[in-house]
Amino acid sequence: MKKFNLHGVQKNLSSRIIDYERHLNPQQLEAVTAESGPILVIAGAGSGKTRTITYRVAWLFNCGVLPERILLVTFTNKAARDMLHRLEHLISSEVRRVWGGTFHHIGNLILRRHAQLLGYTNNYTIMDREDSVDLFELCVSDLKIDIKKRRFPTSRILSNIYSLTVNTEKDLKKIVVDKYPFFADELEDVKRVMRRYEAKKKELDFMDFDDLLFNWKKLFIEFPEIKTFYSENFCHILVDEYQDTNRLQADIVDLTASFHRNIMVVGDDSQSIYSFRGANFTNIIDFPERYPDAKLLKLEINYRSTSPILQLTNFVIAANKRQFPKVLKSVKKGDFKPAVVPLRDVNQQAEFVAERILEIRDEGRSLKDIAVLYRSHYHSMEVQMELTRRGIPFIVRSGLRFFERAHIKDVVAYLKIMVNPKDELSWKRLFKMLSGIGNVTADRLWRDLLSNEDPLQRVSSKGILDAFPRKVSSNWAKFVETLCLLQDKSLKKNTAGMIQLILQQGYGDYLKSNYPDYEERIEDLGQLASFARNFSSLRSFLSELALLGSVESETVIVGGDDDECVVLSTVHQAKGLEWPAVFVIWLADGRFPAAKAMKESENLEEERRLLYVATTRAKEELYLCYPIIAGSWRQVMIMKPSRFLKEIDKDAYEMWIVSDEIETLLERLEKKEHLF
Repeated sequence: MKKFNLHGVQKNLSSRIIDYERHLNPQQLEAVTAESGPILVIAGAGSGKTRTITYRVAWLFNCGVLPERILLVTFTNKAARDMLHRLEHLISSEVRRVWGGTFHHIGNLILRRHAQLLGYTNNYTIMDREDSVDLFELCVSDLKIDIKKRRFPTSRILSNIYSLTVNTEKDLKKIVVDKYPFFADELEDVKRVMRRYEAKKKELDFMDFDDLLFNWKKLFIEFPEIKTFYSENFCHILVDEYQDTNRLQADIVDLTASFHRNIMVVGDDSQSIYSFRGANFTNIIDFPERYPDAKLLKLEINYRSTSPILQLTNFVIAANKRQFPKVLKSVKKGDFKPAVVPLRDVNQQAEFVAERILEIRDEGRSLKDIAVLYRSHYHSMEVQMELTRRGIPFIVRSGLRFFERAHIKDVVAYLKIMVNPKDELSWKRLFKMLSGIGNVTADRLWRDLLSNEDPLQRVSSKGILDAFPRKVSSNWAKFVETLCLLQDKSLKKNTAGMIQLILQQGYGDYLKSNYPDYEERIEDLGQLASFARNFSSLRSFLSELALLGSVESETVIVGGDDDECVVLSTVHQAKGLEWPAVFVIWLADGRFPAAKAMKESENLEEERRLLYVATTRAKEELYLCYPIIAGSWRQVMIMKPSRFLKEIDKDAYEMWIVSDEIETLLERLEKKEHLF
C-alpha cells in the first residue's frame, strides 16, 4: 500500500482490522488509501461513492488520525445518517467523535461556541423556512408597504430572493433582475425589507438556515484566530456531493482546509444539475485550478446498471465540453438494449408507458421497481391520467398530482362557474385569491350572489359594490372584467382560449407575485390548455376532470403504502435513486432540453447532465420516449426528437416502432414531407 503522510496522529490500538483490498475495487482502494493533500474524486453514477468515503474515514482512523480531527460534510440529513451508520460498523463507537453532518449542522456546532463574537447569544434560535417567511411578512408590515395597492413580492418570494443572494454571493439587484425582473421597479423597497429582516433577526436573536453558513464564513474571516483554531484542528476534511455546493459552501470548505490542506472532495461533475438552487458547477470543475497540486482520481466501475445501459449513458454525456471525461464500466451482465420509442403524440406516449408497465408487471416485476421520469412536472399530466384510467397505482415524487395543484384548481374554478354559476366552492376559492378578502367576506359575498337569480350578472353589477363598499378588493374590477370576457360567445367552444385568457387577465401576474416557481406553474397551465383542446365543449372537459378525480380517489394510494406503486418523478427529484425499469418521457427539443436552456451552451450542458442523471437511474431496462406531434386537432406542432438522442450512437439502442402509422410518419419526416 502507499506511504501515508499523517497529521494529528495517535497510535490506535483499539481499531478494527479491515481487509481493504477485499472490500474495495482497485479504484476505490486508491482513493481510500491516497496520500495526504488535496484530492478530487470524480465518482461516476453507481460507483460506490458512499462506500469510498466511509472507508476513507475508517482508513484515516486506522492510521491513527483522531476521529475528532476528521470533518465529514454531507448535503442531506439522510446522507449524513447513512454514512455515520456505515462508519459505526467499521470503527464502532469511535464514530461519535467524528465531526459529521450537513453544512448547516456543522455550522451550527461552531456558531454555538462563538456566536457572541457576531452579536448573537450562544442560545440563538434557528428559524426554519416557514419562520423566515413569517418574519418577512412582519417586516413588510413594519415598513407599512401597502401590498394591496401594488404588486409586491410575497413573503415567500422575498425569502427565496434573500436565500439566493446569500448562497450565490451575488448582488441583490442582479438576483432580482435575473430571476424576478417584474419586481425590478420595487428594488428599493425590497432592499428596505431585506435590511429590516436582517436587523429584526439580530434583535430577536434569530438565525435562519442561510445564516448558519453566512455567519460561519463571516466568523472565520473577521476572526482569523477562530479560523486558525478549526483549520488546525481538522486534519482531514471530506466533502460529499461536491458538485452541488454553492459559492458560499466552497468558500467555507477552502477556509476550513487552509492549514493542513488535506481535503478530499467527492462528486460527479456529470451530475451537477441544481444551478437553479444556487449550486455552482465551477466549484468542482475548477477545483484543480484552486488546488494545483490536487490529485485527480476517478471511480468508473458501476454496480447499478447493465453494460448496454452504461454504453448509452456514456454517449449521452460525451458531447459536454466542460467535464472530467470518464467511461463507466459495468459489473452487471444484461442483454436488454435501451429502447428509443417515437410515438404519435402525448396520448400515445402515455398509452405506451401504461401498456409496457403492465407487461413488465406480468413478467414478474413489482410496480415499485418502475419509474417514469420527466424534465418538468407538467410533462407527467397525460401519464397520470392514463395510469388513473387503467387503475395502475402510482405515487408522484415531484409534488402533488397534476390536478391537485393550487394553480390548476384556481383556473378550473373560473371555468366551473361558467358552467355552474351556483358552484359555492369555486366562487369562494376565487374570492379568497383577491387581496383583502378572507373567509368571512368571501362567505358574505357568496350569500349575496346566491340570493340573486343570476350570480354572474350580480357579480358585475354596481349593486354588489354598494353592499360591500369597504370590503371589496382593490383588484375587484379586473376580476369582474375577467368573468365578463369568459362569457364571450367566441370562447364557448374554446376552453384552451379561456385558460389563456385567465392567464393574460392577471392570473399570470398573480403567480409571479406569489410563487418562486411561477414559470413551472405557467407551463402547467399551458399543458392544461393543450389538453383542453381535445374537447369540443367546456362541459365535456370539466366532466373528464371530475371523472378522473373520482377514479383517482378510488385507485391511487395517497400518502399510504407505496410498496406497489409506480413512481412518477422529475429527474431533479430522482437523483440518488434507482429502479430496475425506467421510462424517460417527452424527449423532444423544447421539452428536454427545455426551450429556455437551448440559447446558451452552459445551460444546454446542464440539460445534457440532467439526461445523464435520468438514464443512470436505470438498472436493467431503459425506455426513451418522445411524441412526434404535440397539440391536438385544433393546433398541431411537429416536435423534433431531442438533440441529445441524435448524439447517441445508433448501435447503443433499439428503435421500437409501435405501429405502421409511426413508421410512415417517420419516413415522411425523413423526406421532409408535410404531415397534414
